[in-house]
Amino acid sequence: MKKKRITILGIFLLTCMLSGGCSGDSSAQETNVKETVSATEAVPGTETEEISTETENVPAETETEEKAVLPDGIYTAYFDTDSSMFQVNEACDGKGTLTVENGEMTIHISLMSKKIVNLYPGLAEDAAKDGAKLLMPTEDSVTYSDGITEEVYGFDVPVPVLDEEFDLALIGTKGIWYDHKVSVSNPEPSEDGAQAQSTPEDGAQAESDLELEDGTYTVELTFEGGSGKAQVLSPATVTVAGETVTATIEWSSPNYDYMLVDGEKYLPVNTEGNSVFEIPVLNFDAPMDVIGDTVAMSKPHEIAYTLTFHSDTMKPVE
Repeated sequence: MKKKRITILGIFLLTCMLSGGCSGDSSAQETNVKETVSATEAVPGTETEEISTETENVPAETETEEKAVLPDGIYTAYFDTDSSMFQVNEACDGKGTLTVENGEMTIHISLMSKKIVNLYPGLAEDAAKDGAKLLMPTEDSVTYSDGITEEVYGFDVPVPVLDEEFDLALIGTKGIWYDHKVSVSNPEPSEDGAQAQSTPEDGAQAESDLELEDGTYTVELTFEGGSGKAQVLSPATVTVAGETVTATIEWSSPNYDYMLVDGEKYLPVNTEGNSVFEIPVLNFDAPMDVIGDTVAMSKPHEIAYTLTFHSDTMKPVE
């Protein structure tokens, strides 16, 4: 009987010990959980960082939307520089003609004289490298408020962005490149409207509109541009073959080594005498833009001209 009581007491004590031990483990686990939670709260959470990143991206998207490209067309815009020696001619009121085509912007500026002979869209150190594509001058005629007219150089300058400065290097008659910062701002539609570039010019007629028969014709033309020292002779000879119309034109000078028409380059078809070219006729009865490269100066120069072929003067060549 006494052994039985001892056994029961031992079992009772063992049970209490085991119960106390489990209780101790549970407290330790609870303490570890609390410490883990505290440590997690002390370190910045991933969720907070993700929210911050998304917030930073929003302004960039908004800024992109604000920089909308101008519709294709012709505008007037201010051309500002960082130098009093490099300015738009005073007759132009600080403005140039901004052309937008397929989202690409180019501004034509007339300068104060012929002392700047080339421009380069970038830095001077790059402009001086072999193979750099320099901007060639055009010969512009400007008229001042007192009625005096002067011939100056002009340039077609690519415009990467509006209302912000961009690099434009120049070289003068002394042969040294200089860095400059320029900007283009406040574009306003020209008198022809912002969509003038994307619509046919008034009066322009294609060959299909005239329904010309295949054959060879003479046609009177109007020539404009340049300094007046050289011009295209009139009448010109026009050949019609299906929907293709080709004009054979002769310059009053032997110094033109190529022409550009609608982005295509054309070389002379003769080797002696005045320069003669065969070029496409893009339209009749409205000015057609062409570029002639002349070697009459110390360096070759691309000069912008317009040719207007008058359909009512066409006569078949017998």
